[in-house]
Amino acid sequence: MSQVKQVGLLAAGCQPWNKDVCAASGDRFAYCATLAIYIYQLDHRYNEFKLRAIMSEHKKTITAISWCPHNPEMFASASADNLLIIWNVAEQKAIARLDNTKGIPASLSWCWNTVDSVAFVSHRGPLYIWTMSGPDSGVTVHKEAHSFLSDICLFRWHPLKKGKVAFGHTDGSLSIFQPGSKNQKHVLRPESLEGTDEEDPITALEWDPLSTDYLLVANMHNGIRLLDSESLSCITTFTFPSAAASVQCLAWVPSAPGMFITGDSQVGVLRIWNVSKTTPLDNFKLKKTGFHALHVLNSPPAKKAFSSNSPSKNHYTSSTSEAVPPPTLSQNQAFSLPPGHAVCCFMDGGVGLYDMGAKKWDFLRDLGHVETIFDCKFKPDDPNLLATASFDGTIKVWDINTLTAVYTSPGNEGVVYSLSIIRTIDGKVLHKYKHPAAVFGCDWSQNNKDMIATGCEDKNVRVYYLATSSDQPLKVFTGHTAKVFHVRWSPLREGILCSGSDDGTVRIWDYTQDACISVLSGHTAPVRGLMWNSEVPYLLTSGLTCHPSRPFTMASCSRDSTVRLWSLTPLIAPLVVNILTEQSWDDIIGSTDRAMVPGAPPLLCGKVSRDIKQELDKLSSDVHPPGGSQNLWDLAAVINGQDDSLLPQNYGQGIMHMKHLVRFKTSEAQELTIVKMSKFGGGIGAPSKEERLKNAAEIHWEKALSVAPGVSMKYWKKLMQRRADQLMQEGNDDVIPYCIATGEVKKLVNFFTSRGQLKEAVLVAQGACEGNIHGPHIESMNHAASSDNDNIEKYCGMLHRVCKELAEWYFQDGCAVLAACCHLAVDDTELAMVSLIRGNELELAVCVGTVLGESASNATHYVLELLARKYMTTATWDLAARLLQMIPDNETLLAKLCAFYPGCSAEINDLHEKCGLPTLDECKALAESSHEDGEDFKAVKYYLLSPEPEKALPIGIRYVKEQLSTPDWAVDTVYHILDLLSYIRTDRLILQKCSEERNELLILCGYIGALLAIGRQYSTIVPALYEYTSQLLKRREVSVPLQIEQLSAELEAWRACTQSLKAADDSTCTPPSEAQQTQYSQLLSRMREEPIKGLEGPDYVTGSNLPSHSDVQISCFTGLRIQGPAFFLEDGKSAISLNDALMWAKVNPFSPLGTGIRLNPF
Repeated sequence: MSQVKQVGLLAAGCQPWNKDVCAASGDRFAYCATLAIYIYQLDHRYNEFKLRAIMSEHKKTITAISWCPHNPEMFASASADNLLIIWNVAEQKAIARLDNTKGIPASLSWCWNTVDSVAFVSHRGPLYIWTMSGPDSGVTVHKEAHSFLSDICLFRWHPLKKGKVAFGHTDGSLSIFQPGSKNQKHVLRPESLEGTDEEDPITALEWDPLSTDYLLVANMHNGIRLLDSESLSCITTFTFPSAAASVQCLAWVPSAPGMFITGDSQVGVLRIWNVSKTTPLDNFKLKKTGFHALHVLNSPPAKKAFSSNSPSKNHYTSSTSEAVPPPTLSQNQAFSLPPGHAVCCFMDGGVGLYDMGAKKWDFLRDLGHVETIFDCKFKPDDPNLLATASFDGTIKVWDINTLTAVYTSPGNEGVVYSLSIIRTIDGKVLHKYKHPAAVFGCDWSQNNKDMIATGCEDKNVRVYYLATSSDQPLKVFTGHTAKVFHVRWSPLREGILCSGSDDGTVRIWDYTQDACISVLSGHTAPVRGLMWNSEVPYLLTSGLTCHPSRPFTMASCSRDSTVRLWSLTPLIAPLVVNILTEQSWDDIIGSTDRAMVPGAPPLLCGKVSRDIKQELDKLSSDVHPPGGSQNLWDLAAVINGQDDSLLPQNYGQGIMHMKHLVRFKTSEAQELTIVKMSKFGGGIGAPSKEERLKNAAEIHWEKALSVAPGVSMKYWKKLMQRRADQLMQEGNDDVIPYCIATGEVKKLVNFFTSRGQLKEAVLVAQGACEGNIHGPHIESMNHAASSDNDNIEKYCGMLHRVCKELAEWYFQDGCAVLAACCHLAVDDTELAMVSLIRGNELELAVCVGTVLGESASNATHYVLELLARKYMTTATWDLAARLLQMIPDNETLLAKLCAFYPGCSAEINDLHEKCGLPTLDECKALAESSHEDGEDFKAVKYYLLSPEPEKALPIGIRYVKEQLSTPDWAVDTVYHILDLLSYIRTDRLILQKCSEERNELLILCGYIGALLAIGRQYSTIVPALYEYTSQLLKRREVSVPLQIEQLSAELEAWRACTQSLKAADDSTCTPPSEAQQTQYSQLLSRMREEPIKGLEGPDYVTGSNLPSHSDVQISCFTGLRIQGPAFFLEDGKSAISLNDALMWAKVNPFSPLGTGIRLNPF
C-alpha cells in the first residue's frame, strides 16, 4: 500500500481574465483556473455537485473552453501556448491535440453542424476550423471570416441555422456571416459610439434559441440590446436601474422562453429579464464582487420529488435564501421566477450553482486561488489553519477540517512566492543581507536561533549568523546548476540543511563539515517545497508543508492552483499498533542516532511522540489526519460518561452526541430551523395560543388562517396542514413553521430528507425526541389529549434512521470517520466501527473499539483480524501475532498466521512457540492422526503447520468438492476450510507438483468469493469474480463440480434481480424471469451470516472521491479510469481501485491475476 494517501483537496477558483472559461453539459459543469480545468458532476443520489476531475495538461494560461453539443463526453480547451486540446471527460484524458493554433485563441466553439470540428479565433482572426478526423481532417480557414479591423472578443455559432456565426469586437461592433447571404462586418455599433473612435468592447453575445435572426448583445458601457441580424436593426434597448451598472455576462434561460439573466461587472448582482420588458423583472445581489461568467444548465438538477402531485406555479423564494429576502406580492403580482440553475463565476474566483427558483445556492465554491500556489504554511499556534500564497497576489487562510477559506488578503501585493509566519516584537529591521540576484527561499535554524539560510537565483546556498555585525555569509554552498528555490534546516539533526533547485535535485548539506553529503535526484522538474519531518529524522518530503504538532499530515500546493492534504499515517501505522499492543516505549520512541542506523525500524524522535507518551489520548489528534478523528474521540468520551465541561471549545462545530444537539443548536441564534420553530407554536419555547394566532395572521396565504381558530382549533390545524402540503409541493422552506405548529414531525423530517438537507432533518428529529415539538392540543368529548410521550419512541426510531442516512452521505463523500461520528452520536457503536472498517481506517477503529469496550468488542475483534492480515509481511510478523493474541479464542487465527509464515524451520518453530502452537514435527503427527480419524478441519490445520503443508490441499479440496455436490450446501459449510487452506505458504502453493490442487483452490475460492460478494453487496466486483472463476475453469485442467454455463446463469440472475430492485420506478427496466428469480433466491439461501451487522455495502476509503494527483490508471476490472487511490497487482502493471482491492481481499484472498499470490491491500 502507498505510504502517503490523499485526504483532502481545496479546489481553485475560476480565472477572471478570459471570456469563455465556463461551460456546462447535462449534469456537469466546468470552469478553468489559470492552468487547470475543474469538472463538477451531479451526484443524483444526494442532489449535489461534486468535483469529478481536474484536467491540467496546459503549460500556459487557458484562454477558452467549449463543451461539445453533440457528445457530452467531449470538450475542448485552448491556451496561451497556442495549444488546443480535445478531452474525453469520462476517461479524464486528452484524446487529440493541435500544437500550433497560429495565435492565441481568444474564443473557441464546437461547430454546431459537425461532431468533430472545433472553431477558434485569435484577436484579429481569421476564424480557423479544425476537423479532427475523416477525409477532411486538418485546419482550414473560414472563407469570409478574416481581415477584421478590430480585435475579436468572442464569437458564437447559431445553434439552429447551419453555418451562421456572429463575432463581437472590442470597438463595440458585430460581424455576422451566413452561407448564401451578404457578409456584414463591423455593424450594429451602439448609436452613442457612431462616428467616434471610442471602444466599448462586447462582453457577451448569445443567439436567441427560438429565432433564426435575433441575438442579445451586451457592451461594457452601453448595456444590453436585442438585435435583428437580418435587418441590422435594434429591436429593444434594455434599461438598468442605475447608470453605474455595467454587464459582464448574460445567458438565456432555456426553461423560460424569452427570459434571460445578466451579471453586473462591478457588484455581484444577478438580474432577470424578459425580452418583452425593457427593465429587469428582478435583481438579487449574490456577492460583493462582480460577475465574470454565467451559464444556465440546459437540464437543471432534478430535485427528488416530495409529492407525486405537480408543483404549484407560485415559485416564491425560499426563506433559507443566502441571497436576498423574498419578493412580496406587490412587487410584481404576475411574476414567476424561472426554474433554472445558473453557473456563476465571479471576479474574485468564486464559482457557484444558483437555484433561481428557490433563490439559494445549491453549490458555492468561494475564495479559491486562480493562479499557481507557490507556498503554504500552517499557523504556528493552530494546526487547523493553513495559509497559502499565490501568483494571483493574494494570501488566503483555510480551515483544513472544513476545507473552507476563513480569510483572504485584498490582493495587489504582486506575486507572493514565499510565506513565513512570524511573531514580531517592535517591528525594527535588524539586518539586511545583500545577494547578487533574487532570493527565493530562506529558513531560520530551529537549533540556533541566530542562524538563517537563503536560496538564491545565482545557484548558491548561503548561511548567515545574526549575532555578528558582518553582512557577509558564514558559509556559501555551491553545487546546484540552476537557481535554488527552497532551503530547510533539519529540526532533529543539528547542522543539517537541504536545498531544492530548478536543476531537479535536492542536496543535503552538513554545515559542520562544509560539505554536500547527499544528492537526491528523483525529480524530473524544478523542486519547489521541501519539508523535514519533525519526528522521523531521515524523512524529507518535497512540495509539502506540515505543522509540528501534527507531523504526519501535510499540505501541498501546485501549478494547477489546488491545495491538497496528505496523510503519512500508513508510514507510521506499525508504531500506532505497537502502542496499542502495549509494546515497550523503546520500540516506539528513540534518539536520532538510533533512528539513523541503516536498516533500523522507524522510530519517533520529536516532541510530539514525547507528548503522546505522557497523554495517550493525543494519539488521535497528533497522528491521524484532520477529517473527524478528533470529533470521533470526543463522542467516544461522551459515550464513556466524560463530564461535559471537559469537552473542547470547538465540539459544537462538529457532529454532536444526540443529548447535546438541541442544547447547542438552540444557543445559536442564527440557526435557521430553530428560528423557524420559535416563529410558530409547538416549537422550542412554545408561545401562547394568542401569540400563535397573531403569528398565523401574518401569513399571506388566505386570511382564513388567522380567522380559523375562532371557528375551532381543529379547523385551524386542518387549514395549516393544507397550506403545508401546498408549500411542500413547491419545495418551499416556508413550510417549516407550519409543520412545527401542527406537530407534523414525520412530514417535516421527510421533507428535509427528500431535499438532501439531512442535518436539518436530524435536528428536527432530535427536537421531537426531547419532547420539544408538539402540536396544539385539540380537546374533544371522546378523546383525551394525546400524550406526546407516546410518540417519543417513534421519534427515536426516526432519529436513528436519519442519522444513518447522514452517515451514508458522509461515507459516500469519502469521509468514513465523520460517518462513524454520526453513528456514535446516537450510541450505535457497532455501525460506527463498521464505517471505519469499510473506510479501511483500521488502526483508528482498533483504538476506538478498545476505548468503547464491550459494546464494540465483536467489531474490534474483526478489525484486529484484518489488521493482522495487513501486518503479515517480512518485518512485522510479531506485530501480527500480538494483534491476534488480543482476540479471545484465537487458536485458529494464530494457526493461519503461522501457516503463512515463510521462515526457516527454526524461525517457524520459534513463532509456533510464541503463539502457543506445537512444533513442526508435532503438527505433522497430529495431522496424520486427525486424518486417520476423519477430522478434516484438524487435519488441514495441522498439515498446514507441518513441514509438508501441501498435503493439506487434497484433503481440504476433496471436502469442499463433496459439499458442493450436495443440493442444499451453504457457504458456511465450506468457507472455514477454504479460508484456512488459503493461508498455505505461497512458495509451496506455486510448486509445479501442486498445480492441479492450486487451480482447484483458486477456482473454489473465486466462486465462494463471488457468493460472499453478493451477500455483502459488493456489486462492483461480483462480475469480476465470476469472470475470474470462469476464465480459470476454461484455461486450466481441473475437476470441480462447477460449470461455466452455471456461472453465467447465476451472474445474469444476480444482474436481473438487483437491477430490478434498483430501478423499481423505471417501467422500461426488464423484470427478471421466474427462473432467474428462483436462481437468485437459491443463491441468497446459501449465504453465510456476517461476523458483525452492517458490513453490507461497498468499501470507500478516504480520498476515493478526490480527483487523482498522478498518472491516470485504468482498472483491469472495468476498463475505466480509476477514481481515487489505485492498487497495483503483483505484475507491477495491472491496477484496480483500492476500494475494489479491499472488497476482493475480504471475500477472496487470492490475486485476480490467478497466480496464487495472496492480496494484501489493507
